[in-house]
Amino acid sequence: MRFISIFLVQIACLQTIFGQTQMSSGGVLDALQVDMDIRHYDIHLRVNTTEKTLDGYTEVSFLLAKPADTILLQLIDAYKITQVTLNNQPVNFQHNNNRILIWGKQSFPSGKQVIKVTYAGNPPIAIRPPWQGGFTFTKDSFGNPWMSINSQFEGGKIYFPCKDHPSDEPNEGVDFYITVSQGEVVAAAGLLQEVKKLKNGLTTYHWKTNYPISNYCILFNIGKYAVFKKMYTTINGNTVPIELYLLTSDSAHANEIFEIKERDTRILEKYFGEYPWVKEKIGLAYVPNSGMEHQTMITYGDKFTYKKVGGQLYSDNLFHEYAHEWWANKVTNKDWAHMWIQEGIATYAEALAFRELGGEDAYFEVMSGHKARVKNVKPLVQGAAVNSVDTYSGDLYFKGSSFMHALRGILGDEVFFPTLYKLATDSAYTYYNMVTSADVEKLFSKASGKNLQPLFDLYLTKTELLNFQIKNTKYKTYTIQITNLSMDLPVEIFTDKGIQKMILPKAGITIQSSTPPIVDPNGYFLKKVIME
Repeated sequence: MRFISIFLVQIACLQTIFGQTQMSSGGVLDALQVDMDIRHYDIHLRVNTTEKTLDGYTEVSFLLAKPADTILLQLIDAYKITQVTLNNQPVNFQHNNNRILIWGKQSFPSGKQVIKVTYAGNPPIAIRPPWQGGFTFTKDSFGNPWMSINSQFEGGKIYFPCKDHPSDEPNEGVDFYITVSQGEVVAAAGLLQEVKKLKNGLTTYHWKTNYPISNYCILFNIGKYAVFKKMYTTINGNTVPIELYLLTSDSAHANEIFEIKERDTRILEKYFGEYPWVKEKIGLAYVPNSGMEHQTMITYGDKFTYKKVGGQLYSDNLFHEYAHEWWANKVTNKDWAHMWIQEGIATYAEALAFRELGGEDAYFEVMSGHKARVKNVKPLVQGAAVNSVDTYSGDLYFKGSSFMHALRGILGDEVFFPTLYKLATDSAYTYYNMVTSADVEKLFSKASGKNLQPLFDLYLTKTELLNFQIKNTKYKTYTIQITNLSMDLPVEIFTDKGIQKMILPKAGITIQSSTPPIVDPNGYFLKKVIME
C-alpha cells in the first residue's frame, strides 16, 4: 500500500471503524486453526450496488492435519449466516465476535474438508480507504455505480468467511462468481473465465486465479468499465496480457498507461526477475480511492497525474503498487510483524526506478528524501505474531527502504543487487514459501560472507541510529568508532585523500588527515555523528 505523506501524522489515529477499535488481521494464530491448511476459496455472491448489500455463499476447501472437534473461520458479525455445511452435510455453528465456530455430532476427520457458509447482509463501509477499509459505494461522473473493496488491515473476513491470517494462503487459488446488474463490470484477480448473462437482468462474472494469494488481495471491483488489452513479452520471453479496467470517461488515458506499465515492468524485471504472474495478467482497475497492490489487478485512483523523471512520465502510485506484485504478492511476509519486507523493498524499488530513468544522482536524491521521512516511532519488527494495525507505521516504508540502501552501501553493487534478485526469484522465498526478517538476514549474511545480524537487529528491532564518534586525538589524527554496533562495518570515509571505503572494527580505527574526516559522505546510513 502506498504511504501518502498527508496521512503521516494520522497513522497513530487508526482508531475507530465499524463502531469499534480499528479492526485488525493476523496476530497470534488461534489454536483452532494451527492444523488447518487452506487450499481454495469459491466465492459466490450477488452484489447489489444500489442497496449496498451482498448475499450468497463461500466454500472453503482445506486440509486438516489431524482430527478436530471444532473448526474456526472468521467473518464479521455484519452478516446473517443461514446455513453451514461440511462436505454437504449441515453442521452446528455459532457466529459472534467475528468468528464462526463449527462443530458436528462427532469429530471432523483429518484430510480434505469443504465448508460452505451461506450468508447475507450489508458489508461495512470504508471510512478512509485503504487505511480504514471496507466497501466504497459511489458513482462515476455519469452516475453509474462504482464500487471498490479494501481490506489490508481488516482482512478478507469483512466479506467472506476465511482463515484470517497472513501465514496461510489458498494454495490452489480462488474462484469468484460475482453477480451484478447488467451493465456493471467486475474486475478481479486472475483470469476472466466467463461472463454469463442471466434472464433476470443480472450478469455473473467468473474470475479464477490458480496462484496462492494473500487474504487481503482476494477481492474485486465493480464499475462501468471499458476494458483495454495489450500483450507484453516478459524478460524470459513469455507473453502476458496487460488489461486495463478504466471508466469509460477515462478511455483516452489507456495508451499512456500501457506505455508506463511496459516501461515499469522492464525496470522491475531487471532488478527482481520476470513478472510473477505470467500465466494470468498484468491488471489495473481504476477505483475511487488510493491505490493498492491487489494481485494481478492493482488499483489506481490518482486522476492520471504524473511527474517527469528523465523526461519520461512517472507515477509514484502506479509504480509502488506495481512493485508489490513482487514484494508482497510473490515475496510474502509470513506474519504482519515483518511487513517492512514488502513495504520497505517496494518503496526502495521507487528509488531504483529513478536510478533507471534519471541516473545515480536521481537515485540518491530519492534516498535522501526517504531517510528524511524516517521517524523511528517504534521498531520495524516488534516481535512475533503482531497484527496488521499494531505493526503499522510510516517507517515500514521509509526506514525499510533506507535499510536496503544501507545494505547496498555495505555490500557493494556486485553483491547487493544479485542477492536482492535472489530474494525475489528463489523458490525458497517466493509463492508457496513465505519469509521472515530472519530469512532475509541469513540470505544477505551468506551472500556477503559477513554476520549481518547485529545490523539487522539495530535497524529492525530498535529505534536507535548508528552512532559514530569521531575524536581529534592529536594533530591531524582522528579515531572513529561506532558505539552501538557489535560488528565490523564497511564505511566510506572522506579525508584529505578523498573517499575511501574502510572496515570500521568494533574497537574503532585511527586515521591521519589534514582535514576533519567525514563519515559516510554519500549518506548510506541512518546515523548520528558526534565530533569531539
